[in-house]
Amino acid sequence: MKFVAVMIICLIIIGAILIAMKSNSKNEEQYLRIHIRANSNEAKDQSVKYKVKESVVEYMTPKLENATSKKEAMSILEKNLNNMKKVADRTLALNGFDYTSNIRLCQEEFPVRTYGDLTLDSGVYDALIIELGSGIGDNWWCVVFPPLCFVGEENDKEEFEYKSFFEELYNKYSNK
Repeated sequence: MKFVAVMIICLIIIGAILIAMKSNSKNEEQYLRIHIRANSNEAKDQSVKYKVKESVVEYMTPKLENATSKKEAMSILEKNLNNMKKVADRTLALNGFDYTSNIRLCQEEFPVRTYGDLTLDSGVYDALIIELGSGIGDNWWCVVFPPLCFVGEENDKEEFEYKSFFEELYNKYSNK
């Protein structure tokens, strides 16, 4: 009897690992990230990074707020890469910086990151990368799709709830 119980527990654990692995790859497939990398970690470079973020988000929000898929969001970004660069470079120039930005859509390896209640696993993600100057400073990041950064006022009021099947299952049986 103990052997059967141990086998059932092992099968549950293996199943959970396989589901988690599949979930992680889905996680990478469904999110489109944005990273704005500062020129350096000096206060002035970090400060302008946030000004560039505000300018780019303000410019792109009306274009992205009706995107219904990651593919559509990527297409919108692709069509606007040159204009986003102009917005970023103008913001840098208006704030007295002589370096410019480099902007690209690519796939990159990212570590685990948390945005509010959302945690994105480490892995390779599609991303919009905006490098300011050398791009070696700390970065600001968010999620373009599903829209966590590029949302209008109406969407800001929506609440998202992310649930974990295993956490709910654990809570259900650990409280008994």
